[in-house]
Amino acid sequence: MKNVTDSFVSLRHWPSAGSFGLNTDILATNPINLSVVIGVLIFFGKGVLSDLLDNRKQRILNTIRNSEELRGGAIEQLEKARARLRKAEMEADQFRVNGYSEIEREKLNLINSTYKTLEQLDNYKNETIQFEQQRAINQVRQRVFQQALQGALGTLNSSLNNELHLRMISANIGMLGAMKEITD
Repeated sequence: MKNVTDSFVSLRHWPSAGSFGLNTDILATNPINLSVVIGVLIFFGKGVLSDLLDNRKQRILNTIRNSEELRGGAIEQLEKARARLRKAEMEADQFRVNGYSEIEREKLNLINSTYKTLEQLDNYKNETIQFEQQRAINQVRQRVFQQALQGALGTLNSSLNNELHLRMISANIGMLGAMKEITD
């Protein structure tokens, strides 16, 4: 026993006490001490190391499980978003097509109504022109008739004397009487 304690206490077997190095001589390293230390580390550290590894394994599995759930939820949300996008694109296309057809329809309606309005205005213009022409013709006729009547009256007054005037009146009365008898 004295040898064992001397080897721990005494530094004379170590050639350079001031330097640090690795002693590769197995006989000089005291394999029993190393085996005891390694055995104690394995015996006591095995449970702790096993617990640490199990905890780490559970955290990794939980993280993977959570990641898979999040991935599944994200994929589901992505599919829903894609479906909504497809639906929105279809509705946009439908609105675009309907909008273009509605614009074309409104354009045709506007062109037709404008054409009808122009046609009506043209008809009103023609009717107004005809009305004004007829009115002008009637005014000219009336003036010509008045002038002719004045001329005839002037001629009659200058050429008629009392006897001729009375004969003319009695002839006209006779004609009116004959017309009255025919109508009765």
